[in-house]
Amino acid sequence: MITRTPYDRDNLKIGKKDKVLEVGPGHSPTFRSNVLVDLFVDSNYHRCGNLKIYPHQQFINANGEALPFKDKEFDYVICNQVLEHAENPAEFIREQCRVAKRGYMETPSLLGEFLFPKKSHKWIILHLDNKLILFEKSRMPGNYENNYGELFLNYLPYQSLTYKLLWLTEGDLMLNRCEWKDNIEFIINPTNEKYTAFFTQPWSRQMVEQMYPRRSAIKEIQKIWNAFFYIIKNKVKYKIHGHTPISLEEYMRLKEENK
Repeated sequence: MITRTPYDRDNLKIGKKDKVLEVGPGHSPTFRSNVLVDLFVDSNYHRCGNLKIYPHQQFINANGEALPFKDKEFDYVICNQVLEHAENPAEFIREQCRVAKRGYMETPSLLGEFLFPKKSHKWIILHLDNKLILFEKSRMPGNYENNYGELFLNYLPYQSLTYKLLWLTEGDLMLNRCEWKDNIEFIINPTNEKYTAFFTQPWSRQMVEQMYPRRSAIKEIQKIWNAFFYIIKNKVKYKIHGHTPISLEEYMRLKEENK
């Protein structure tokens, strides 16, 4: 089940001794991961840059829908912005839950996909009722051609403190960020109007409040303060403990040299 909404990949509940798998790290792997799995070694169609790896990590070229690992071989699995690309999302989710006891699944939200769409994305994903609701993108109404990612992904997060606070205080506005244990409940191409309405109809106030419940003034202040403190803490952390991944070619050369 989905247990919490972390701020981001730096806010995950991973133990010091946990064995961590990351599926589809692409150009932005998580330093804490021990093993990386990626299907596309030569093509950047599904990512924003060349494959990157940290020297301490093990890399395996494999499909996330058929992972080459035993049941519960890992304590934790990270999957960041990959599910929306999956050919068979049901198998993809089940494989995450099969090979790991716990994990983190991040995808663009319904609104996020509208603001910064990618042609390689096959699914629009909503986090509702503690489930992931997947709707085929080709069936969505509206214009998914205009990409405002330069503003919302590459500019405002680095230039606007108020935007950073919004990003952290309204967890599911742009992204679905789900930490889970044991399994993930999901529905693919729902037929129940309770869910289809979010994908095919204008949102009513009731639907808005279902996605983003009202909060008291005190809770608002607490959320803003906690988010501000988290931003400062992460700035300091990366100043002191920053790491830079290397290319796959550099990684393979290092492995050869260390044989």
